[in-house]
Amino acid sequence: MPKFVYDFSEGSREMKDLLGGKGANLAEMTNLGLPVPPGFIITTEACNAYLGSGSEPPELAAEVDKHLAALEAKIGRRLGQPDNPLLVSVRSGAKFSMPGMMDTVLNIGLSDDSVDGLAKQAGNERFAWDSYRRLVQMFGKTVLGVDGERFEHAIDAAKRAKGATNDLELDEDDLRALVAEFRQIVRAATGRDFPMDPREQLELAIRAVFDSWNGDRARLYRRQERIPSDLGTAVSIVTMVFGNIGMDSGTGVAFTRDPGTGAPGIYGDYLENAQGEDVVAGIRNTRPLQELAEIDKPAYDELLAIMGTLEAHYQDLCDIEFTVERRKLWMLQTRVGKRTAAAAFTIATHLVDEGVIDMDEALTRVSGAQLAQLMFPTFDISADAERIASGMSASPGAAVGKAVFDADRAEELAGTGERVILVRRETNPDDLNGMIAAQGVLTSRGGKTSHAAVVARGMGKTCVCGAEELDVDPTGRRFTARGGTVVHEDDVISIDGSSGAIYLGEMPVKASPVVLYFEGSIDPEAADVDPLVAAVHRVMRHADSVARMAVRSNADTAQDAARSRRFGAVGIGLCRTEHMFLGDRRQLVEDLILASSDDDKTAALAALLPLQRDDFGEIFEAMDGLPVTVRLLDPPLHEFLPSLEQLSVELALAEFSGRQPTSGRSLEQLRHLHDAVRRMHEANPMLGLRGVRLGLVIRGLFGMQIRAIAEAATARRQAGGDPRVEIMIPLVGAVQELEVIREEAEVILAEVRESSGVELNALIGTMIELPRAALTAGQIAEAAEFFSFGTNDLTQTTWGFSRDDVEAAFFGRYLDLGIFGTSPFESLDRDGVGRLISIACKEGRQTRPNLKLGICGEHGGDPDSVHFCDEVGLDYVSCSPFRVPVARLEAGRASVQAAGSDSR
Repeated sequence: MPKFVYDFSEGSREMKDLLGGKGANLAEMTNLGLPVPPGFIITTEACNAYLGSGSEPPELAAEVDKHLAALEAKIGRRLGQPDNPLLVSVRSGAKFSMPGMMDTVLNIGLSDDSVDGLAKQAGNERFAWDSYRRLVQMFGKTVLGVDGERFEHAIDAAKRAKGATNDLELDEDDLRALVAEFRQIVRAATGRDFPMDPREQLELAIRAVFDSWNGDRARLYRRQERIPSDLGTAVSIVTMVFGNIGMDSGTGVAFTRDPGTGAPGIYGDYLENAQGEDVVAGIRNTRPLQELAEIDKPAYDELLAIMGTLEAHYQDLCDIEFTVERRKLWMLQTRVGKRTAAAAFTIATHLVDEGVIDMDEALTRVSGAQLAQLMFPTFDISADAERIASGMSASPGAAVGKAVFDADRAEELAGTGERVILVRRETNPDDLNGMIAAQGVLTSRGGKTSHAAVVARGMGKTCVCGAEELDVDPTGRRFTARGGTVVHEDDVISIDGSSGAIYLGEMPVKASPVVLYFEGSIDPEAADVDPLVAAVHRVMRHADSVARMAVRSNADTAQDAARSRRFGAVGIGLCRTEHMFLGDRRQLVEDLILASSDDDKTAALAALLPLQRDDFGEIFEAMDGLPVTVRLLDPPLHEFLPSLEQLSVELALAEFSGRQPTSGRSLEQLRHLHDAVRRMHEANPMLGLRGVRLGLVIRGLFGMQIRAIAEAATARRQAGGDPRVEIMIPLVGAVQELEVIREEAEVILAEVRESSGVELNALIGTMIELPRAALTAGQIAEAAEFFSFGTNDLTQTTWGFSRDDVEAAFFGRYLDLGIFGTSPFESLDRDGVGRLISIACKEGRQTRPNLKLGICGEHGGDPDSVHFCDEVGLDYVSCSPFRVPVARLEAGRASVQAAGSDSR
């Protein structure tokens, strides 16, 4: 029989899969002897059983009763006891942190029967009614599905009637009246009364937390963060401690280091006479954590000591939630804290310098996604700009867009391609869709630990919080800066998440210091170098030193090749020759394809040969001494032919009117061209005459390209260079196709060697981009010296997708339903496409043990896909130049993680 409920003392941080991150860490702190309110945890297995069947496991109620009875005996009070009630919180907590995306309910156990008992117990009637008000509001919204705005409107009306500016100015009579009004709202909205039975409250709250795993915002957040949908959430039942009992109480959030910059020091927020939701929601602006030393020195000193204990124990930045109840400190949560990309690299290297971790571990503390964030442009503050306000630098970056004042509008405009900045007084979990859609987030309230700040940092989204100089009017869809500047919806603003500055209009941007470092413009060893650049350099140097796989680049020009080399690529894994035939050269390819005689075909090939030779010569020079994989022509045929539809219209108009065709061709030429294009027209060009098929049908085409490659490499060698040529035949499905082209290539290479007297070696291989090629890889390897997996087309042909059609048509729905965790064009489909790659690698090397293996689809720059490529033994990955540093970092991380797995 499975065990569905664990006491805090029975768990540990290693049990996150079962107890969720929050529950596992509460258990860990309990076992460290830290002041944690007693409680117990309902497992993720119970959640998944509930979600799978629609009802709780039969054993769950008895286990909860048993642990609740033990908790009551330990505390000396019963849940909802009229004269001295035990109250509990019911908190969500999945394996991976999802801040604010699932539900939590505080003060479970309060009712008409126990509110007076709580007031007597605390000696504070206002506190008791404030707690009751919070329960009805939170329970009504979270558990019973009442629109939260109805409660907020009631609170605002009560404050207006009182002439109050914040909740603290409402007294116990005001709060008692609010409780009554809230209960009427619940009754009107649901047709039932707010439940007075504490056990019913608890059961319904547990169920609501389970259900919140599949709530809209939780699903959206999981999709954004690539969190699997089948993990489920645990539920922590925790004895309530109260920060809203008076001015000698409060609540706060602390970080053991600055999560924005990584700098050591005291960092966090504190709010007197408040519960935790008040800090995160940003409804009242918080006080810096350091001021707790003036408010309650003993609690402050104890907190600092605990922060040191936790960071030493977790060996990382820790995010801590705490409450002070009548000068008694309680720890409510800890976790390894979310941080900005800059902080991740800084903290990792600081911990190495402090002797806490080694460089291998430092590699696991950063990610390719974070490195990519550091490569985004920054504002050029030397330019003239109208700075209208400042706030807190909550999450760095440079964001420009139209100001919008609600999440749905942000999502709508972003869906049309507009850049937007979401502007709110404060954000809440319901704003997640807008936060994801926006370039950045700006709030007038809240601190660096508010909901907006925490979520934005986790997503790598630019955020400025607590801009008190702004009066945000969401109803009027505008905000007013202190100087009188009014910004309306759709006006463009710029926000700087690094400095907190807010500008009117679009600020110019410049390359980030990290990009300048990769470009070679910054010396990372200089004494005055930016500390972040120095940290990135140390991590990258170590990643390169431990990586098993090489990283190449996809580059089609000498300029791209040179940049790739500066960014650390050790070769070109994909040089796409079709990109060399755009513009003026397109007509030459059209002439070749449509040639009606051998003389016409020969003339077209002769015109193309010197152009191709020059192209390859420039690339071989830029990548001298490094391998260059040249893919022979592989576009769908229609990309080089006139539009059949346009030709048909032009021909019909010319024949009807008797006038000269509008293209300048004669009528006879137009008819001939129309008939030729019609004969070659394809219903599905992506699966038609392209790749190796084109080379076999259009005789001489691939031969011309191979000769151009050979002659360019020979000229480079004659100039004292070291060209390393790899010729790749695309879209092979059968070994016989490859054998025909290989035979032709070997003849041409021999001719060039003989005529030049220069020894030239070139590898000949193929792209594996068809399922049949993967499944017959053992045969194909007899004629191929290397495989390069073209995962863009391999994904299309494995799934039966036309990428240009399906992404807009139904991918959003598939992601919502959990059919995809992420788009298979963004991250490699391990189960399907990945299995084909694994088969091809294994069977290819059985035939040819020294077979070189690589990948050249854009998956080569996707972090998770890079790890897969390492697992199956590829020799290199290849990606676009800008993603080369990301792939280098992930290749190093993959090697470290593989070594760790082997040691276990």
